[in-house]
Amino acid sequence: MSAIRTILVATDLKQRSAAAPVRAVALARELGARVVLVHAMPERGGTVTRFRLRNPIKDHASVQATFEQIKTQYSDVEIDTVITTGTVEDVISRTARDVSADLVVLGLHKVRAVLDTLRLTSMERITLAVPCPVLIAHTGGTQQYRRVLGAITFAPASAKAMATAGQIAPHAEFHAIHALQLPLKDKLSTAESEDGSTMTQTALLRDAFMRLDGLPDMDLPEVIPGGVHEVLQFRIQELKPDLIVIGSASGRKSDSLGNYARDLMRAPPADLLVAKPC
Repeated sequence: MSAIRTILVATDLKQRSAAAPVRAVALARELGARVVLVHAMPERGGTVTRFRLRNPIKDHASVQATFEQIKTQYSDVEIDTVITTGTVEDVISRTARDVSADLVVLGLHKVRAVLDTLRLTSMERITLAVPCPVLIAHTGGTQQYRRVLGAITFAPASAKAMATAGQIAPHAEFHAIHALQLPLKDKLSTAESEDGSTMTQTALLRDAFMRLDGLPDMDLPEVIPGGVHEVLQFRIQELKPDLIVIGSASGRKSDSLGNYARDLMRAPPADLLVAKPC
């Protein structure tokens, strides 16, 4: 797996995204990477007319001034800036490709209770559009991640997510769990088949997963019968991770987000790393 050399961080300069540049800079120091600060300016007209700025020139200058302050504050890190017009997802996905970003760092999503139930959020569209993993940073810390919990499915997206976590948290303690929803026949069975039970098949998948290249040093992932929400919540309360890692999908539809990934992204209990398949 190639090293992380360029970290793109998107910010709307609001409080909900304040932690993103701080975390991006901390990672850049640790990894010897550069940071690209990105801000999307609303267009005049089109689909974002209702967000039109009263004085775009002045606001562009204000954003640039804020970015210059950030560059001065973190002068030990190479920081480039991009301020351009367009929708947030278009600007970020285009810039991520232009600068060959290895990681995108975002802040928290602005909750829109009704619209969020009807469509993908900007954060979710960005995650699907960019060519690299996405870190949702909102805790505001600069210390290295110390405890990482992966909610994995043994699919390629999970492998990519865990490998990336190993890069951005090289000194962390790693744990991984797999929530196994057993079919009724296995729940009612009193004796497992040697080669056909769901538990046996899952164990084989786990063994194959652990042989993949690039995974961080970690114990064998736990396979825990139950729903993923319940299982992960229990382990979060027990381990108190400062980074949670998930794949974008279970493997059935690599170009979409799984329901649980979407739930976590909208209200992450800790910093959250999301990756698509390689």
